[in-house]
Amino acid sequence: MLENQLKEPSGELTIRVIAMPSNTNAAGDVFGGWVMSQMDLAAGSAAGIRARSKTVTVAIDGVSFLAPMSVGDELSVYTDVLKVGRTSMTINVQAWRRVRQSTERQLVTHGKFVFVAVDENSRPVAIPVETQ
Repeated sequence: MLENQLKEPSGELTIRVIAMPSNTNAAGDVFGGWVMSQMDLAAGSAAGIRARSKTVTVAIDGVSFLAPMSVGDELSVYTDVLKVGRTSMTINVQAWRRVRQSTERQLVTHGKFVFVAVDENSRPVAIPVETQ
């Protein structure tokens, strides 16, 4: 399992944010939905850069919540484009927490996000071939 192998994040740091009291549930833990929204924002940013166009989320696969977050924890979201098709791409996303006032890091959740590149009419468009 991924969570048993990872000691360090992989991919590109795309978003870093601090969990605030408004991001918590009644038990005081950060909402999983808030973490997922940060992951979607990061993946969408990576997808838009790669596609050079607007992109939309079409699927989220294999998300596993591994650890809770608390108010004041820093959430860092890492992205890595795994696969690019004609109009879609798959992005691996990892969300790590840094415990407030420490250097301890922990994998919170991970998953694969699928995006489709679209035009101004929300119709799929080809993703440019990457040249290097």
